[in-house]
Amino acid sequence: MNTRLAKYALGQVVRHRVFPFRGVIFDVDPEFANTEEWWSSIPEDIRPRKDQPFYHLLAENDEGTYTAYVSEQNLLPDDTGEPVAHPHTSLIFDGFEDGHYHLRPRITH
Repeated sequence: MNTRLAKYALGQVVRHRVFPFRGVIFDVDPEFANTEEWWSSIPEDIRPRKDQPFYHLLAENDEGTYTAYVSEQNLLPDDTGEPVAHPHTSLIFDGFEDGHYHLRPRITH
């Protein structure tokens, strides 16, 4: 399979194209890497292709915060310039500037 580069970056704030939520990207899979059960649970008319990057988000909506796994085709840049209110952002990121989070330096042994 021909893997392509991810369109969005770690620390970038994005929003979902269909559903009313936004989040910050904390990991990227070059192509679908979740369970077949998860993929099959998505309604067929909006089910994304598997051969594209999938993003792990610290997400928020009107009901609260959670993690989300979203295909590239279903994401758009978030242009609000506002931080995401997820409580785990400070575990992964150490700052927010100009609408973008900065990753904490990795701790290595």
